[in-house]
Amino acid sequence: QVQLVESGGGLVQPGGSLRLSCAASGRIFSMYAMGWYRQGPGKERELVATITSDGSTTYADSVKGRFTISRDNAKNTVYLQMNSLKPEDTAVYYCNADARALLTRRSDYWGQGTQVTVSS
Repeated sequence: QVQLVESGGGLVQPGGSLRLSCAASGRIFSMYAMGWYRQGPGKERELVATITSDGSTTYADSVKGRFTISRDNAKNTVYLQMNSLKPEDTAVYYCNADARALLTRRSDYWGQGTQVTVSS
């Protein structure tokens, strides 16, 4: 199995910045795309950004130009740099990984989530 552990969430004022990290561990055979999703209060979970193993990225329109996703393949870690944060960015942020653990099939894995609150 693959375990994902997020860190870096917290309370920040509008216009501020936060950097989220997500480290994958376990009996990892291959790591494919990794990404971040979020679920705001009373909302459905939505895609924020994804990054493939070769570094290709996609972003939700609402975060383009403000958020940057990156990854360190050697550390099986994905990051989300969030700048110019807005109150509407308040949500639980979840890490996602398309990965294959040893002796298992390729699967989707999720972290436990980290709270980001943007408020003055």
